[in-house]
Amino acid sequence: MKYNRWDDSKVDTNLFLQLQDLSTILSNKQDLKFEYTYGSFIDLIDEKVTGSHFWDVVNETIKESGYKTDVFLRTIGTLHYSHLPSMKAYLEETKESALPKFAAQLITLLEDLRLEEIIVKDRPGTKKDFAIRKKYLKHYFETRLSSNVTKSYSLDELFCLIYLLLQSDQPDPTFPRVNEQQLSHLEKLKPLIYASFEAKGTDDITKITEQIVFQLEKHYQDMINNYFTFPISHIESYAMNTLFDELTRTDDLENDDEEEVDQEKNEYIDEKFSSWHRENQNSDRKQTFLQFELEVGTKTNIMGGGTRETEDADQAMGTIQGASGQSEKNDYSEVESLEKQGTTQGKQTTEPVYGEENKDAVAITKKATSPSIEDERTYQNVVSSIEIYKRKLASTIEKVLEHKKNDARRDLIIGRLSKKLLPVIIDENPRVFYKKNQESKNIDAVFTLLVDCSASMHNKINETKRGIVLFHEVLNQLKIPHSIVGFWEDANDAQDNYQPNYFHVIHSHTDSLYQNAGAKIMQLEPEEDNRDGFSIRIMTKQLAARREKHKFLLVFSDGEPAAMNYDQNGIIDTNVAVSEARKKGIDVIGMFLADGEIDEREDLTMKNIYGKERVMIPSVAELPEHFAPLLKKLLLRTI
Repeated sequence: MKYNRWDDSKVDTNLFLQLQDLSTILSNKQDLKFEYTYGSFIDLIDEKVTGSHFWDVVNETIKESGYKTDVFLRTIGTLHYSHLPSMKAYLEETKESALPKFAAQLITLLEDLRLEEIIVKDRPGTKKDFAIRKKYLKHYFETRLSSNVTKSYSLDELFCLIYLLLQSDQPDPTFPRVNEQQLSHLEKLKPLIYASFEAKGTDDITKITEQIVFQLEKHYQDMINNYFTFPISHIESYAMNTLFDELTRTDDLENDDEEEVDQEKNEYIDEKFSSWHRENQNSDRKQTFLQFELEVGTKTNIMGGGTRETEDADQAMGTIQGASGQSEKNDYSEVESLEKQGTTQGKQTTEPVYGEENKDAVAITKKATSPSIEDERTYQNVVSSIEIYKRKLASTIEKVLEHKKNDARRDLIIGRLSKKLLPVIIDENPRVFYKKNQESKNIDAVFTLLVDCSASMHNKINETKRGIVLFHEVLNQLKIPHSIVGFWEDANDAQDNYQPNYFHVIHSHTDSLYQNAGAKIMQLEPEEDNRDGFSIRIMTKQLAARREKHKFLLVFSDGEPAAMNYDQNGIIDTNVAVSEARKKGIDVIGMFLADGEIDEREDLTMKNIYGKERVMIPSVAELPEHFAPLLKKLLLRTI
């Protein structure tokens, strides 16, 4: 569980996934990740686009539209329509200015307004979101204007005036209670500010901004506050005209050697040729082959389209494979077709099996040992304390099963003759027979109980064991296979490229029904971190392989996931893991174990991960009271 007293923000999983989808779809770059941070920018070096925490407001409509317009501006606008050389030159020239902060924010403002107009024109569906963005920002800058006047932040005050002038619905707005100095400079700058509406490209915006900065730097000190973040990160690393060009650029060859080729033995043939086949091979003439674009290789002085003499090994070029791999045979002249090499397999370039956030996570299984005498004694005490819940729950389920087994199926055309023969007289096709059900009393279901063993469970683990014992005892009596697994990540051994995750297997599906094995539950203890998404995926894989009709995964937790490089995206990754499990037909239920009281923040966390399928338990001491009805509900669902 993560607790940070300085950061109380929560991640809305649905909104985050929507923004992630928008980022990849609009940029047409699958590796581009969306992140929340302090400012909105696009970064192709680290492959991310960001939304500003500025939009973390109570109003959900404003929040959603704000983040979406950040993505629109970067993935549609900045990516395709901002001219990188102009932006780079502008930053270089203003770096030595007395107003670098003002210069960077002013060009961001003017360029974003230019891009917004292009985006709305190309994609009218974005107009509503940009209208919400404009309304909220106008209110924000009006508020900031008053604050800057009070604090005598002169250039901040002027910046707010420039924004409000650009976004005003009136041709010549007035600004009462503003310092005369700022009003005077604003009046002088109006021709330049209004000229930004006629800007055709980034170059026009930079020229306007340079003139404004030049006029003001003799009269002001730099701004105090940050309102906008420069929209392109690592701009110094880019060489093309736009970020889109950077996405599609082809770098030069890594090596610069050149092969010497005799031009007299090569000829250029400007003609289309059919693909090679053994039947049309002609060894007494030159042949042509498909060309390839290479990033690494030796340069030649052969003209593009030119041919060369063939070799036996060239037959391997007849088929292009989508993945590389070493063949079992090195002499390709003995192979008729690469398509027939069923044993030649290439390396697969796929997503990490357990999600991108868990690419460095390693699963380590820890088997429970034989219980000690003390464990046996403690276990029996716990069994006695939950006996009333166990007896009541097991009895209810058994009665339902018995009723279903013995309840007769009536109104049949064959079977035992019923005592009610009236239908023989009044019905044209009477049904006066019945049969008794012969269904098994066994429930076709399987359960997995996943227990958070992070350090924050220190004060809760003993009470949690009571709920786990109830779970085991009831399912054991009903002969339902189940597993009980504690999970945690070893924070001490975790590194950037290696995060060991332990799975303490108390009971597996194969041994859960053994007698006198329940005392192993007492071996569960609080450990360190918790990587919930990874753990859920591991358990999902096990459950998916089971043959039972009904599959349930119950997760005991006392808060949000927290592990190395997992804090920000842990909730999102866990939500995705839960969704993946449910798509495979596994019911996933999150059970939150509080320590006396559930606050709104904790409930929102569990909602963002598990949706409606969550049980919030105010006090871990009340776990059996809440767990018993849940088990009853799930078991009745299977009957």
